[in-house]
Amino acid sequence: MSVPSLEDLGDVSGRRVLLRADFNVPISNGEIVDDFRIRAALPTIEYLTSRGATVTACTHLGRPKGAPDPKYSVEPVRRRLAELAPGVELLDNLRFNPGETANDPAFVQELIAGQDLYVNDAFGASHRAHASIVGPPQFLPSAAGRLLQREVDVLLPLRSDPKRPFVVILGGSKVSDKLGVIDALSEVADALIIGGGMCFTFLAAQGHHVGDSLLEVDQIETCKRFLDSDVTIHIPHDVTALGPGGEIMNPEA
Repeated sequence: MSVPSLEDLGDVSGRRVLLRADFNVPISNGEIVDDFRIRAALPTIEYLTSRGATVTACTHLGRPKGAPDPKYSVEPVRRRLAELAPGVELLDNLRFNPGETANDPAFVQELIAGQDLYVNDAFGASHRAHASIVGPPQFLPSAAGRLLQREVDVLLPLRSDPKRPFVVILGGSKVSDKLGVIDALSEVADALIIGGGMCFTFLAAQGHHVGDSLLEVDQIETCKRFLDSDVTIHIPHDVTALGPGGEIMNPEA
């Protein structure tokens, strides 16, 4: 399996490109805490603009409820992007429109209006069937950006012919977001190490009390299925519980 590269787009001079980026950066008091994700898109942007393309970027930021919310404004991102890549436009937060997460065809048409080409460089969001991810490739010549291409080039050999022992470390907050990844990797990995917030759902599946920690009750049975499968799964066994006022307590107390 391979993905079309930027070179496969051919001559981009004078073409208008919709770039799906992942600028979901941490923001505090209206200021970006870490701009790594913005800088990570620069190789793709520079490839396109240096060859005469006009780039319009789009991204999600946080989890707004399908309507404009000042808390999730992309304005800090827009300012930083203007410093790093002058001339590149940035659309409003995609998730301000409920059509993004619903993969609404009408919203797809809004996104691609006036665009000639589509580039996906949002590796961290590419598992989602959202309008900005799966919609534009149905209508525009499309390619992977440099970041997405690099991730695919690294991951494909791990699926087909990994070096052994092959141990996968998985993090993230939600099991539901990782079901496809866990299913796919459990077929080839020798062991999975589960960390991050989703470990609490696995702990609950083992019968442990997890207090007020992040828990997806509807995924407990799924976690039990994974734990009962042939793949070796390691989850945390040392737990520190925080009591009132952040006091460290014995979780068994």
